[in-house]
Amino acid sequence: MVWLSSVRLVMPAVAQEESPKLQPPLGEIPPTFWEQHGLAIILAAGGVVLLIVLGIWFWLQPKPVEPVPPEVQARTALEALSQRAEDGVVISQVSQILRQYVLAVFELPAGQPTTAEFCKLTAKSDTVGNELSNALAAFLRECDERKFAKSGSGDALNATARALELVNQAEARRERLRQSALEASKPTATT
Repeated sequence: MVWLSSVRLVMPAVAQEESPKLQPPLGEIPPTFWEQHGLAIILAAGGVVLLIVLGIWFWLQPKPVEPVPPEVQARTALEALSQRAEDGVVISQVSQILRQYVLAVFELPAGQPTTAEFCKLTAKSDTVGNELSNALAAFLRECDERKFAKSGSGDALNATARALELVNQAEARRERLRQSALEASKPTATT
């Protein structure tokens, strides 16, 4: 036992001599970059994604289409028909285009009036005027005769060219109406 106690005494003395010197304790570990700025980075990334999504959505939206004026529509449709051979179908389409044009530009009741109903509408309208109304009625009646005739007449009707002339007459009438409205709206000077 004596021997054991001497070993015990020696061991602690050796252990103390061999232990390295410890450095002083470090301070608290600072927060990492993500711990400091993580929320701001996530919010910024979400904002960028939101802007990209909104930009794509805006870019893919259909652009508003500017309405085509009725006179341009009528002229375009009539010019397209002028390339075709004049038959009952073409004459019917020409008369239909002309009717829809007149109904639109002179603000007459919309619909699909017959030739007789259309002639009554234009005759009653002050905006159409008698001269244009009579020319339209004569042309549409001649178109009806050609469309519904049992035998074809040898003479060509030249429906598209005549319809274009009627569109030009109607535009001239509209211009006169605009000028009259402008003159009526100007204040008159009193003396």
